[in-house]
Amino acid sequence: MSALAPILQGFFTDKLIRQRRSGPNTIAAYRDTWRLLLQFASRATGTAPNRLDLAQLDTALVTAFLQHLEAERHNTIATRNARLAAIRSLFRYAALRAPENAEQISRVLAIPPKRCDRTVVCFLTAAEIDALLAAPNRSTRLGRRDHALLLVACQTGLRVSELIGLTRGDVVLGTGAHVRCHGKGRKDRATPLTSQTVAALRVWLAEQDGGPGDPLFATRNGGPLSRDAVAKLVAKHVAPHTLRHSAAMALLHAGVDTSVIALWLGHEDPGSTQPYLHADLTIKEQALARVQPPNTRPGRYRAPDSLLAFLDHL
Repeated sequence: MSALAPILQGFFTDKLIRQRRSGPNTIAAYRDTWRLLLQFASRATGTAPNRLDLAQLDTALVTAFLQHLEAERHNTIATRNARLAAIRSLFRYAALRAPENAEQISRVLAIPPKRCDRTVVCFLTAAEIDALLAAPNRSTRLGRRDHALLLVACQTGLRVSELIGLTRGDVVLGTGAHVRCHGKGRKDRATPLTSQTVAALRVWLAEQDGGPGDPLFATRNGGPLSRDAVAKLVAKHVAPHTLRHSAAMALLHAGVDTSVIALWLGHEDPGSTQPYLHADLTIKEQALARVQPPNTRPGRYRAPDSLLAFLDHL
């Protein structure tokens, strides 16, 4: 039988870190999944995690673990599916390193994700964005920082991790003004800036000293903002990811093609922008206005035959 420990260690150090160069959030999500699964497997089999064999993580155990996530940890179906994706990723890696377990691996890989309801993305209208940007007190230094941060977030659609990772050197405010970011999946991209955003950033950068490598949006002590700090700032009004959705919807309303929006947001798959089309009622209403309605009448109600009605209600 194949020992699990070397395969697990190779999966993280070789595949995720060296080959895929996965970001810290991805590594943390996969790490938490396997920590939970190893603890569950250890209780189920009575074997210490470092002595588990790959064969012990069979379909029955993995399925029981997924049920445990929903029933006992009260995870959502989306979280359950994300944990399953992390498990399947390691099993695909193990397939080439433990061919003697090929049948068991194929069965685990065949475990399907659960279908779940898709929520419509939440976004802000233009009036709501204006109200959000007016909220920070710009008579204070932190208020001007928060205003600039919210403006950049609403206009560029950067993820929170991308926002807090920005440095002064990532911002170009001259001709062809843009901001560069090191995004999800280790991909670099540049996003153009509007004149309004450029003006706010000029004001913010002019009042603080620092070099190109210093954080663009710094704390009182000059360090980078944390994810929690940004979430706390934005949560006074909306969820942080709502700003990203709002930027995408603004582009969509302006007639920008979804493939361009995918590039703007740093989506690897252009299909990731499809939820914005589903959420945009304006586009659906415009489509409805172009459709010729069928030439039909509502008809007139007629009471059913009493005997047939009796039979229908049996």
